[in-house]
Amino acid sequence: MALNSNPLTDASAPELARGVVDGTAPAAPAPAPRRPFPRWFRETGWRHLVGIVMLVFAAFPLVYVLSASLNPGGTLLTANGLFQSFNLQNYVDLFTDPTRPYGNWFVNTLVIGVATAIGTVVLSALAAYAFSRMRFTGRRFGLLTLLLVQMFPQLLAFVAIFLLMSAIGDIFPFLGLNSQIGLIMVYLGGALGVNTFLMYGFFNTVPASIDEAAKIDGAGHARIFFTIILRLVAPILAVIGLLSFIGTTSDFVIASVVLVDPEKQTLAVGLYQFVSQETARNWGVFAAGAVLAAILPVGLFLWLQRYIVSGLTAGSVK
Repeated sequence: MALNSNPLTDASAPELARGVVDGTAPAAPAPAPRRPFPRWFRETGWRHLVGIVMLVFAAFPLVYVLSASLNPGGTLLTANGLFQSFNLQNYVDLFTDPTRPYGNWFVNTLVIGVATAIGTVVLSALAAYAFSRMRFTGRRFGLLTLLLVQMFPQLLAFVAIFLLMSAIGDIFPFLGLNSQIGLIMVYLGGALGVNTFLMYGFFNTVPASIDEAAKIDGAGHARIFFTIILRLVAPILAVIGLLSFIGTTSDFVIASVVLVDPEKQTLAVGLYQFVSQETARNWGVFAAGAVLAAILPVGLFLWLQRYIVSGLTAGSVK
């Protein structure tokens, strides 16, 4: 018999049948012995423990905010006991306060976030395609400039943004202060930078031979970009759109400087009104608004989750 032979497979069918009847069939191999608990914990178990601790650490703020939104007390001290009371009055007060139009804030945030995300994706994709596929003077300097400029966030320029928007509003009122279109333009002004670098690395993973084959068939850069390249780089487009949407909806400083009218404000600015007054702080309503505001990024994340991992990692090899 060969060294690697198996009696269960080498034996003929009649012999196996006769062995089963006579009780002399080869026995199945015994299962591997279980590892002792100390060894299992040292090799694998500690990872499960770390995962559980991190899950609790990440989930506790979400559970606490949800519990506070269902507590009619209105203060955070009364919400220390999780889910001791269950009342939807905070959600009712959230939509019935005429001085704080939460519904308008929600719609404004959705419109501004979606418009900014789409504009950021389009501008970053155009810039990344140019840097990836074209060779021109100043290409490397342009990439470095985008990276260096992005190191200084828009937060540092809110005074300059206010003065600029005020001056523009005297000539074009629809782009000045208290204008949602003007706020979108401010966000798009900082759309390049890191977003372009992420897309640039992803565009480099697409073989240039695809472009050359399309050019042979008579396609120009515009047709190649919109009909071929964009379909191949869909994961990174989804990632940039998600990051842009989350950053826009969570921004407070720039939105509070540009938008003054409560009817035009976003969720981040509007929700602050519930806790900004010393004598009228209602943390329960604030928590209810925060829970509903989380629906937007969570829903978008779940919709784009299949693209996120590949979009973040594919461009890192270049």
